[in-house]
Amino acid sequence: MALDIIWWLAYVALGGFVGLMAGLLGIGGGGIMVPILTSLFVLQGVPHDHLAHLALGTAMAAIIPASTASLFSHHRHGAVRWDIVRFITPGILVGTFLATFIAALIPTRGLAIFFACFMVLMSLQMLANIKPKPSRGLPGPIGISGVGLGIGGISALVAIGGGSLTVPFLTWCNVKLPRAIGTSAAVGLPIAVAGALGYIINGWSTQGLPSAALGYVYLPALLLMAPFSILTAPIGAKLAHKLPVKLLKRVFAFMLMGLALQMVYAVFTA
Repeated sequence: MALDIIWWLAYVALGGFVGLMAGLLGIGGGGIMVPILTSLFVLQGVPHDHLAHLALGTAMAAIIPASTASLFSHHRHGAVRWDIVRFITPGILVGTFLATFIAALIPTRGLAIFFACFMVLMSLQMLANIKPKPSRGLPGPIGISGVGLGIGGISALVAIGGGSLTVPFLTWCNVKLPRAIGTSAAVGLPIAVAGALGYIINGWSTQGLPSAALGYVYLPALLLMAPFSILTAPIGAKLAHKLPVKLLKRVFAFMLMGLALQMVYAVFTA
């Protein structure tokens, strides 16, 4: 029982930290949750073959409440381009859902390497502060849905809400940054829902998962992380006006790289 309490406290702390960083830096929690969950699952004795899948599925499910809250917040401020959401969502849903089936076929080590490579690239982009210049208009409905297919697919493999991909795409297409961020927040919800559902289905009959797992979603971690991430996100948003966010973003980029490499180390030595 004492050991269980330690795990519970670890999930609470992880949820609180993820929410704080999301509010402070506007960054989703997958980059933090997946590697730390992987390490926690290693310590809890989860079979090696399921480490990355369980971490990805749990992280996707944990993003749902935060994405919902973010969506309504941006909608109240009129920052969501619902016309874009309408056209991009079908591709998002299909791409995210199908990618979970691909993830289920990839060994844990392969998923860990892909995750680490993506996070390193994202961190380097943050450090260099590379932003695409507005240089074109939005494609038609089919083109937008096709972009959604790619965004959803990558998001499912690294358990992100798609902001690191959706915002650059929209700003490149001359959507003003506040609306690009708000629209990205709205897109994050179907990504999280489709991803969580896909990981639940793919892990449904898998042997060797923890008894409290629903497919590839570990319910104790989900139920403890989600509420605390919602509670701390507003605190992070308030601190964003008082702390040196640019400096913190650089520190966070190095932390993401470190966590990603730690995940690779954990799955290769487990």
